[in-house]
Amino acid sequence: MRRPLSGVKVLDLGQIYQGPYCGTILSYMGADVVKVEPPWGENVRTRTEDGIPPQYQYLNPNKRGITLDFNSKDGREAFRALAEKTDVVLENYSTGTMDALELGYDNLSKYNNQLVYAHGSGYGDDGPYSKYPAMDLTVQAMSGAMYTTGFPDGDPVKAGPAICDFFGGIHLAVGILGALYEREFTGKGQYVEVGMYDCMYPTLASPVSSWVSENDAPPRTGNKHSGLAIAPYNVYKVADGYVAIICISENHWESLAKLIGHEEMIDDERYNSKHARANHMDTIDSVIENWLKGREKDDIIDVLLAEDVPCAPVQTVEEIVEDPHLDYRNMLNYVENRSFGKPKIPVPGMPIKFSGSDDPEITPAPNLGEHTEEVLSEIGGFTQEEIDRIRRSE
Repeated sequence: MRRPLSGVKVLDLGQIYQGPYCGTILSYMGADVVKVEPPWGENVRTRTEDGIPPQYQYLNPNKRGITLDFNSKDGREAFRALAEKTDVVLENYSTGTMDALELGYDNLSKYNNQLVYAHGSGYGDDGPYSKYPAMDLTVQAMSGAMYTTGFPDGDPVKAGPAICDFFGGIHLAVGILGALYEREFTGKGQYVEVGMYDCMYPTLASPVSSWVSENDAPPRTGNKHSGLAIAPYNVYKVADGYVAIICISENHWESLAKLIGHEEMIDDERYNSKHARANHMDTIDSVIENWLKGREKDDIIDVLLAEDVPCAPVQTVEEIVEDPHLDYRNMLNYVENRSFGKPKIPVPGMPIKFSGSDDPEITPAPNLGEHTEEVLSEIGGFTQEEIDRIRRSE
């Protein structure tokens, strides 16, 4: 079955998380994504001695894999020849790295003016921070995400997942799609660049709004609303874990007040509006905590959901990788683990669903250089003799 990007060829030089996830999104939409690595492998491979860490397998499914040594003239020329017959090149090396190798957009577009060249970075290609070394941790720190995460009496805390890397990868994929769409009208490709730092600013909607309206940014708020504007909005301890409860509408609040045995709070002026409740969130939390004592999370969730009160159990990683909803949505795809540990690895599926095509079948990430000869011959048009020379130069 044809998928949205069927026929599109992508050279994916992505490393660690940002670039590889961008390439995976494109592959799930049907693009032929070729992962290009140096002979020693991309950076994330160094996390295990065998060079096949779970992170690499998790973020590089549905791709073909080749190796090229850009330190050699043959390797650079081979890549240039592939790019000449490719729709998209994506990479997240430090700004200027590919230009120094004469493999950046300015050089490659001379050979292929339809090329969409996408570059992901920490802080973008220009601006005061553009030369700063950037990883997810440093961008979380710089962006305000870390300052606004944690408890008021504690230190700033990073988000558990690598949110900057993945926001950057998603935005880069969107940029690529936009450039491919415009190419349909102009016949020309273009350069697309995304800085993770830029992608993080929109996520501060609540803290920045609080700063605008209250003339002061709220402190770290733990599991409470980051703008301290909604109550209840918290994570509460129960007998066997934790549950999250939030009331947005008056109907939510009225249903919850009745459930916890405090129907009188509905008409009390201290709690009869969202603004009023936000001024008494500690009292509301205390009432809810008393109601939850001794109860187990599954029972609590069933009761709350029956009354349409927004809630969720705080799930562990062990629960997530066996989650029935994720399984139903084809987000858990157990493929062979090519390294040590558990025999299978739950590779993520495609979060974007299309009515015109099925979800893609998930195949394992390629071994290092697994498809080098195949790709050089098929896309680059190299002879076996030329391929042998390129491989000897690695």
